[in-house]
Amino acid sequence: MFPQSILITGAAGFVGGHLTAELRREFPQATLTLTSRHATPGFIPMDVTDPGAVAEIVRKTAPDVIIHLAAVAALAEARRDPDYAWQVNLHGTLAVARAIEQHAAGCTLLFVSSADIYGLSFQSGVPLDETTLPRPANIYAATKAAADVALGALAAEGSRVFRLRAFNHTGPGQTADFVVPAFARQIVRIKTGLQPAVMHVGALEPRRDFLDVRDVCACYAACLRHSDNLANGEILNIASGQARRIGDVLETLLSMAGVTAEIQTAPALLRPTDIAVAAADTSRVRTLLEWQPRIAWETTLVDVLRDWDARMAAEN
Repeated sequence: MFPQSILITGAAGFVGGHLTAELRREFPQATLTLTSRHATPGFIPMDVTDPGAVAEIVRKTAPDVIIHLAAVAALAEARRDPDYAWQVNLHGTLAVARAIEQHAAGCTLLFVSSADIYGLSFQSGVPLDETTLPRPANIYAATKAAADVALGALAAEGSRVFRLRAFNHTGPGQTADFVVPAFARQIVRIKTGLQPAVMHVGALEPRRDFLDVRDVCACYAACLRHSDNLANGEILNIASGQARRIGDVLETLLSMAGVTAEIQTAPALLRPTDIAVAAADTSRVRTLLEWQPRIAWETTLVDVLRDWDARMAAEN
């Protein structure tokens, strides 16, 4: 597929900026409609919890692809306001799907789901493929799983939907609500004397599959290029295939920055239910999309540290 009109929900967020750049490189002929919940220069305001507003924008722009990024994406945020997380992650997704049915017949929906929906299924200890049943273990995962399953039902009835279950991804621009930038922020603050040489951390023993956000966005673009190979409702795990110990990520960041610090566990950062290892079988995405990660993990970490160096300098 070489789309002519692409609408991105939540385009002002962390992933949206990287995805916009990737799509402009890959599909220079396409018109991009960038939406954001808030009025921001260069973005069309669109609150996905307002079905009428969603329908009107889809009607006006008539996209042939919608990439649905808009979400309450941080677990802490979902815990603070579960009702809002359900409104955005489930009902907002359904509003987008209904708008396509009503005003953009034939439009392809790329739903950015989450590997977190597998939840307790990771306790099997083996890399999970796309046939694994979702068993969400937190409120964020539950909201995303509900939307994922609902779109699967719509796809069975003929809607053109792909469900992309990305594992942990990070990179420049991500907020400190997520583990890698949370580490990097503290390290830069210690290095610049803004906080004592003490790192406040959650669980360090779990192993997670980490990706660079730019590789994830390249995979989303590959999904469009190879869409003729994909069935309605297709599910794809997007992952590196390598699970890394979170404590090792912290040690690497400290070493890269030349910082020595005391490590203290903060109870508020621990999850009631944590998974020892979250690993993926990536054979399907590599075969169908001819995609694999290309950015070295060390490059990702260096870029995250540089990003927080720049942010701290700007703030001070």
